[in-house]
Amino acid sequence: MTGGRRPVYDAFPLILAGPSGAGKTTIRDRILSLPEGPRTVFSVSTTTRAPRPGERDGVDYRFVARDAFAELVESGRMLEHAEVHGERYGTPRENLDRARSRGAHLLLDIDVQGARQVRAAVPGAVSVFVVPPSGDRIVERLRRRGSETSEQLERRLAAARAELAAVTEFDYLVVNDSLPAAVAAIRAVIDTESRAVRRLGSEAERFARRLADEIADTM
Repeated sequence: MTGGRRPVYDAFPLILAGPSGAGKTTIRDRILSLPEGPRTVFSVSTTTRAPRPGERDGVDYRFVARDAFAELVESGRMLEHAEVHGERYGTPRENLDRARSRGAHLLLDIDVQGARQVRAAVPGAVSVFVVPPSGDRIVERLRRRGSETSEQLERRLAAARAELAAVTEFDYLVVNDSLPAAVAAIRAVIDTESRAVRRLGSEAERFARRLADEIADTM
């Protein structure tokens, strides 16, 4: 830190998790498209499942074969990984390395299992649990997708109930009743965490010392 610059924080991973149908993907896209504010980059997960209509490889997910996924795990190149609804999902470690090199927050849209692993691997990670205002909204959003069989839908609803029990593991809870309000709440989380003295560490101390020295110079 030099001159009149403010203290600089280290970019941190921001985890968005919650039950299917909570609207995490829509919130994520809004956060990423904000014209101003903290710099964020999307963590493209790797998965063994087949692409859904409209999904693009390398943009929405990286789609790989099961043996290729297993190799990534065995070589230690996954920050987190889990099996969900019979398919494997994971976050390559290189996603975090690239974001940090750019001074950007890595935005992860992952499940509860993955969130636990990221928090264990990266103590400075910030986790947000996103939920809709009612259970009926979860059922409605999942049915509206129309991309799953009735058996797959039942599995997702059962998983949603189990994931809701994990809410106390997270740093923040955001109820997605209004999309603009939910986006604003998560934006506020990023801003608040970016100002935390525990993140600034010695930067905060040096900044405060410089201000004190400038006051002393006028006395």
